[in-house]
Amino acid sequence: MSADKGAEVVLRLDGITKRFGALTANDAVSLTLRRGEVVALLGENGAGKTTLMNILFGHYVADEGGVEAFGQPLPPGNPRAALAAGVGMVHQHFTLAGNLTVLENIRLGTEGLWTRGAADARAKVDRLSRDFGLAVHPDAKVARLSVGERQRVEILKALYRDARILILDEPTAVLTPQEAEALFATLRKATALGLSVIFISHKLHEVMAIADRCVVLRHGRVVGEVDTHATDKGALAALMVGGELSLPRAEARAAGAVLMRLDGVSTPGRGAAPGLKAVTLELRAGQITGLAGVSGNGQAALAEIVGGLA
Repeated sequence: MSADKGAEVVLRLDGITKRFGALTANDAVSLTLRRGEVVALLGENGAGKTTLMNILFGHYVADEGGVEAFGQPLPPGNPRAALAAGVGMVHQHFTLAGNLTVLENIRLGTEGLWTRGAADARAKVDRLSRDFGLAVHPDAKVARLSVGERQRVEILKALYRDARILILDEPTAVLTPQEAEALFATLRKATALGLSVIFISHKLHEVMAIADRCVVLRHGRVVGEVDTHATDKGALAALMVGGELSLPRAEARAAGAVLMRLDGVSTPGRGAAPGLKAVTLELRAGQITGLAGVSGNGQAALAEIVGGLA
């Protein structure tokens, strides 16, 4: 990414402080965002990232400090005002109604679902899908969509409300690598069209690939702000944890005896949960076998088979 450093400042957080009893979640945090820029907000769990974004979006009220969007102050604790100002937020855990269609979810909360205007809404969704590369059928039931498709619906919801600033909270946590790359392609199109993005993530290789600038929080304070092209993953990790990381090295070991073997195991699915399809694997003594996959793709069925419950 390569945002214009002379571009308009579209968002300004100034001295944001938020306390929960004796805990200071945000301590005088200041941050700016420019038009067409992707800013990565980094920090360990509990560093204050999501709290800060919830203040920006109006879910929380700051004890001190203020927020400006496009040069105008945002009233605290007012998500409607944030939406009206052009701020959209896609949470890590999606807020979609599975029994409704894509188009109904997008319109939900902005206009009556069974009033006139559905044709205009469909045309707008089709245009946004083309412009931003967010392919999803407007009449599909959300319950039948993949995780990546559901995320596209959440982004379309924000764009349908004319968001010009988009907050993405851990957007790739539930995505496959291919889905994550599709998301990045969408973000590149969006920022080229002037959208500004705050990208919250722990995955430093993704931050290096998509962000223009990184702001690092530790214990609720800003401890670093760097241009992505001028840093690396090691330096960012050191800022996040407050020192250099020494990673343990795994020692190579010989494979032990086979303790359990699955040979072409298949099981029927239950409801929306898929079963297994001809799964073959071995578990050997002294080794750790990793199973990778997006949640909901047969892990539960495999655990039940291995544990003797099915």
